[in-house]
Amino acid sequence: QLQLVESGGGLVQAGGTLRLSCAASGDTLANYAIGWYHQSSENVQEAVACATRSDGEIFYLNRVKGRFTISRDNTKNMMYLQMNNLKAEDTGDYTCAAGSSCVIRSDEFWGQGTQVTVSP
Repeated sequence: QLQLVESGGGLVQAGGTLRLSCAASGDTLANYAIGWYHQSSENVQEAVACATRSDGEIFYLNRVKGRFTISRDNTKNMMYLQMNNLKAEDTGDYTCAAGSSCVIRSDEFWGQGTQVTVSP
């Protein structure tokens, strides 16, 4: 069964960059659609980015377009979220996920999350 573990969160100033990583084990990440989700302090969860299997299609939340990039390295069984020009509204918990499509169900595969804090 696929297991996911995030890393790379932390504290960064507004305008800065972070790269989140998600290590997969137990199965091949290339077999899945992948996504990153953001949960704010108000407990609102939103899909930030998603890539279908084989990265045939990639989707971004409007407010992160041009700033965030989702990618995967199949040789390392890893996925990433490159976050540039970070803003205070990007603060929150980021979770990687994988599933059969970009609508990743709660019963599919989710990491535990990593915290990102953007200071003004």
